[in-house]
Amino acid sequence: MKKKKLTLRYITKNILIIFGIVLVWRGVWHILDQIDLFLFGGNHIWSAVIGMIVGLAILYIPDKNLKEIEKL
Repeated sequence: MKKKKLTLRYITKNILIIFGIVLVWRGVWHILDQIDLFLFGGNHIWSAVIGMIVGLAILYIPDKNLKEIEKL
């Protein structure tokens, strides 16, 4: 396996990728908070339960198993 040199370009590229992922996640988080407020009046219990069910479905549907959870 080839080792990557730690150049300024390599570090900058990876930091920008991380920053982009964080910004996308932040946006998703805020949108979900607004949906929670609109649909459930800010009651986080229902949105948490529904989120867990949808998340498990997303993990289950492609392979018809939940082996991805074993990696946690």
